[in-house]
Amino acid sequence: MQATLEPASTLIGPRERLAMYGRAALSDSDLIAVLLGTGSHNMPVGITAERLLEQAGGLHGLARLSVAQLGAQTGIGVTKACRLLSAVELGARVSSRPFERSRAIASSRDIDAALRPRFAQEPREHFLAIALDAKNHPLAELTIGIGGSIACAIAPSDVFRPVLQAAAVSVVFVHNHPSGDPHPSEADIAITERLCHAGQVLGVAVLDHVILGSASYYSFADAGLLAGMTLCVPTP
Repeated sequence: MQATLEPASTLIGPRERLAMYGRAALSDSDLIAVLLGTGSHNMPVGITAERLLEQAGGLHGLARLSVAQLGAQTGIGVTKACRLLSAVELGARVSSRPFERSRAIASSRDIDAALRPRFAQEPREHFLAIALDAKNHPLAELTIGIGGSIACAIAPSDVFRPVLQAAAVSVVFVHNHPSGDPHPSEADIAITERLCHAGQVLGVAVLDHVILGSASYYSFADAGLLAGMTLCVPTP
């Protein structure tokens, strides 16, 4: 009686499949297994990777975990958690299009392309200011504040001090919503109005305020909410 042979791809590990067939041939759990390297004394690395993805809620859920949260998962620990999150950050940086000093920022799409891959899965809110020269070339990417999962408390004085130090003629403000929904809250609208007024007083034009979600973004300028300081909550 002839034995049934399994496909060769099921008889080799994920690292070997990666070398033979390329990265696209690996499943999510295979990629996690390559990063982990080894399993625990009673669980193979493939099973460890599958359980980790299940417990985290997939790759997006895994990307939102902290080192401590990842390290507490079965078979992971701090060293492997750091390895996994380093890979997540590398992937985000590869996907982003960094600001180039010689390239003017032409629209909110440029802001989204440069920053959303980095902040789409961030569990905490980050508030940034992109300082621009007279031709909309980026002078500096300034982190103004990092808050919690709901909000990041900032004041106009905290915002414009580094913007003025960068000799900015204009500025674009950016922050992420850890909830994934980019639509502005009443607090977002209020702080945008205050920042616009402060910019007028200081002679720094506020060109836009972009909110980054997990799959899309919101632009105050695109919505027509910056002109005349008449801001209101848009209809989704």
